[in-house]
Amino acid sequence: MFQSISLIRQYIKSMPKGPVNVDDPLVTLPPKEQVYTNIEALMNHFKLIMHGILPPKGEVYSATEAANGELGFYIVSDGTKKPFRIKVRPPCFALYQAFPEMIAGQTISDVVASLGSLNVIAGELDR
Repeated sequence: MFQSISLIRQYIKSMPKGPVNVDDPLVTLPPKEQVYTNIEALMNHFKLIMHGILPPKGEVYSATEAANGELGFYIVSDGTKKPFRIKVRPPCFALYQAFPEMIAGQTISDVVASLGSLNVIAGELDR
């Protein structure tokens, strides 16, 4: 933890100064002062809140490291605010695929120990 905090502090010191939000009214809310004084800012604020960000048409797979492995999301967009399709790849689903091979020829007590060693979250296995 101390090493991680040290790395974060080093990065913060080396970050360039300036804004951190992208200057695009289609994805970033305008500053509150502008919402009260500028009609375009008010309209952009209203549109973002009411309609959300409209992703481009297409598909994307993105993954991150979770506690038991790779947690992935596959999203297909038709250009509207609601995705056309979403598939989630939980890490325990892939881990559990090895279970039949692990227990082949083992005793019942070994099956329990093998299942415990996988650290499976049962809610992810209901596919």
